[in-house]
Amino acid sequence: MGRRKSFEDWSLDTVILIALLLIVLVTLYPFYYILIITFNAGTDTTNGGMYLWPRDFTLENYIYFIEDPKWIQALGMSLLRTVVGTGLGVLFTAMVAYGLAKRDLLFRKGYFFVIIVAMNFSGGLIAYYVVLKSLGLINSFGVYVIPGMLNLFFLLIAISFFSELPEELAESARIDGASEFRIFSRIVMPVSMPLIATMCLFIGSGHWNAWLDSAYFVQDERLRTLTYRMMQVINQSMVASAGEAAASTMSRSKVTPFSVQATAMVVSIIPILGVYPFLQKHFVSGMMLGSVKG
Repeated sequence: MGRRKSFEDWSLDTVILIALLLIVLVTLYPFYYILIITFNAGTDTTNGGMYLWPRDFTLENYIYFIEDPKWIQALGMSLLRTVVGTGLGVLFTAMVAYGLAKRDLLFRKGYFFVIIVAMNFSGGLIAYYVVLKSLGLINSFGVYVIPGMLNLFFLLIAISFFSELPEELAESARIDGASEFRIFSRIVMPVSMPLIATMCLFIGSGHWNAWLDSAYFVQDERLRTLTYRMMQVINQSMVASAGEAAASTMSRSKVTPFSVQATAMVVSIIPILGVYPFLQKHFVSGMMLGSVKG
């Protein structure tokens, strides 16, 4: 039997519990506040004084969001970008890392030198724009996914992970006549799920939350992402100049730009919350990748 807790132990546990509850409250309340704003009339929200539940319950914010083709198109573009960009980024990064993990690879040190230089030095926005334009990626869907196909941070982690895999797995497959791509796809990838899950979560979140490339390198309104539309709403001057047509519609309803922005925030969080539980088990293991071995 364990020893009975003393009064000091109970006091310390109580203080810790209260502190943790306060941290949870401070962390979760902003999300809850945004949620209740989406179910409250936007014109009523501007009056303030609402903290725990909707004061003037309505679904008009979500109805306006669904009926506005720009928001739905932006949501679809963000989903397409995230799925395609994450798939290509994880596949290409893992393939390059698998090759660089081979210790007998020619010019291996030279490749690592290029990677380290690229991680620490940048050509700047203008040079980056010139490169994208020369590749014909400006104002195209490719500008979202092609530049991010090689993630240098996860490249180094993947190299370290693949280097620790038993070489006997690949050798036995080569004896049976398997090609390197078959070894990579049928043997290496299945045993690398913690790495793959971690890469999917971080690379996918990066694509889902990105908006600068949509602002700088895209002019086609059909290619705008959800986060870019949200930034438009945040910038009131842009809303005033680019949303005059929507303003007349809003004036006849209970919807305001801020309530639509809050609705877009909630909608944008749902996919991440839906994917994370399926990756959590592998994600916890993947967070230990690249750590120093004792």
